[in-house]
Amino acid sequence: MGRGGIAGYNTTPPSRRPPRAAMSSPRPETATPFYRQTYVQVLVAIALGALLGHYSPAFAESLKPLGDAFIKLVKMVIAPVIFLTVVTGIAGMPHLNAVGRVVFKAMAYFIVFSTLALVVGLIVANVVQPGAGLDVDAATLSTKEIANYASKAHDMTLTGFLLDIIPDTVVGAFTSGNILQVLLFAVLFGISLTLAGERARPVVDFFDALTTPVFRLVHLLMKAAPIGAFGAIAFTIGRYGIGSLSNLLYLVATFYLTSLLFVVVVLGTMARIAGFSIFRLLRYLKSELLLVLGTSSSEAALPSLMEKMERAGCDKSVVGLVVPTGYSFNLDGTNIYMTLAALFIAQATNTPLSLGEQIALLLVAMVSSKGAAGVTGAGFVTLAATLSVVPSLPVAGMALILGIDRFMSECRSLTNFIGNAVATIVVARWEGALDRGTLAATLAGRTDGAQTSNDTSLNHGNATP
Repeated sequence: MGRGGIAGYNTTPPSRRPPRAAMSSPRPETATPFYRQTYVQVLVAIALGALLGHYSPAFAESLKPLGDAFIKLVKMVIAPVIFLTVVTGIAGMPHLNAVGRVVFKAMAYFIVFSTLALVVGLIVANVVQPGAGLDVDAATLSTKEIANYASKAHDMTLTGFLLDIIPDTVVGAFTSGNILQVLLFAVLFGISLTLAGERARPVVDFFDALTTPVFRLVHLLMKAAPIGAFGAIAFTIGRYGIGSLSNLLYLVATFYLTSLLFVVVVLGTMARIAGFSIFRLLRYLKSELLLVLGTSSSEAALPSLMEKMERAGCDKSVVGLVVPTGYSFNLDGTNIYMTLAALFIAQATNTPLSLGEQIALLLVAMVSSKGAAGVTGAGFVTLAATLSVVPSLPVAGMALILGIDRFMSECRSLTNFIGNAVATIVVARWEGALDRGTLAATLAGRTDGAQTSNDTSLNHGNATP
C-alpha cells in the first residue's frame, strides 16, 4: 500500500494497487448473462414477493424471517468492512491532518444538505398541504401503538448520543452494531499505526491482505440478496396490504415525488458541479438501489456501496470515513420525511403552526435526526422527538401515518443511500482524492473500475468526466 501521493493519498490507479484490486469483479458486469445479474434477480424477487403478498397474505407474512436473516447477514460484515477500510486507508496517509480535513469537509456537506432536505420538505408541505381537509380529531386517535416510539424519543438526548459513540470496550464496538463506535475505534487505531511507522508495517500488511477475503465474503452474501428482498417485500405487502395506502395515498405520493425532486434537482445539481451525472451514478448503483428497495434498509447495501465507491475512483480512506459517517449524519430522506410528516399531522388535525413554530420544528429536526442514528425505527423516533417541541402539535397524530410508514421507509432509505453516494464522490473531489478518469469510465459503463487508462487525470487534472 503506497504512502505517497497528492495531498497524502495513494493516487496509484486501482489496477496497480495490491491486493485490493482483487475486490473488483473479474470481468465487466455486461459480460454476465442478464439472468445472473444481481439487480435482475432482485427485481424479479421483488415482483414475485409483491404478488405473493397480495394473493396469499397469510403465507407471505410468514416469510418475514427471510428478509430479517439477510439483513442480519449483511450487518454481520459491516463492522469488519468499515474497520479494515478505515484502518488501511488512514495507515496510507503520511499526513494525519488529512483525516481531520476529510471529516470536517464531510460534516460541512452533511449539515448543508441535511438542512436543504428539511427545508424542501417544509416548503412542499406548505404548498401541497397533503393533510388539508382530513379534519381528524386528535382526541379520538389511539396512542397505544406509538407509545414505544414516543418513549424512545423522550429518552433520546444529544449528550447521550455523543457519549454512546464511545464503546465500553473494543470488542463492544464490534458486537453492539453501532457503526459510529466501530468508526471511532478504526480512526484511532489507524492513526496509531501511522504514528508507529515502519514497526507497524506487518500489521498494516496483514489488514490490507485481510481486506480481500472479507470483501469476497460480502460478494458471497450478496448472492442471497434476491431471497432477502423476496421475503421482505412479501411480508410488507402481506401484512399491510396495498389497500392500506388508499386513504393516505396523497401523502405517500407527495413524499415520493418530493424525494425524487431532491435527488434529481438538489443532488443532481451538486453532482453536475462535481463533474458527474446523477443518472449515471444511479445506473451504476442499480443493484444496490433495488436491494434497498426490497429490504427497506440502506444498511443492507453499505458494504457494496463502499466497494463500488472505491472502484469508481474514490480513495479508500475517504470512502471509509465518509460512508459510515454519512449513514448516521447524512439522512436526506429521513429529513424530508420528518418535516413533511410533521406538517401533514398539523394539517390533518387542524393545528395551525406559525412560521416561528415551523422553524423551531426544523431546528429540532436537525438535531434529533442525528441523535436517533442507529435506533430501530429511527424515522418514527425522530418524528416523535420533533413533534414534542411544539406543545400544540399532537404526538398522537403519528397514529395517522403508522400504517403507511413501512411504505415510506423504502423511499427514506433510497434517498439516504443516494445522498451518501453523492457525498462520497463530492468530498473525494474536494480532497483531491478522486481518480476522475476512472469515475468517468466507470459511470459510463466502459470499465468495471478495475482498470484505468494511462492518461487518466488524477485529482487536479484537466480531464472532464
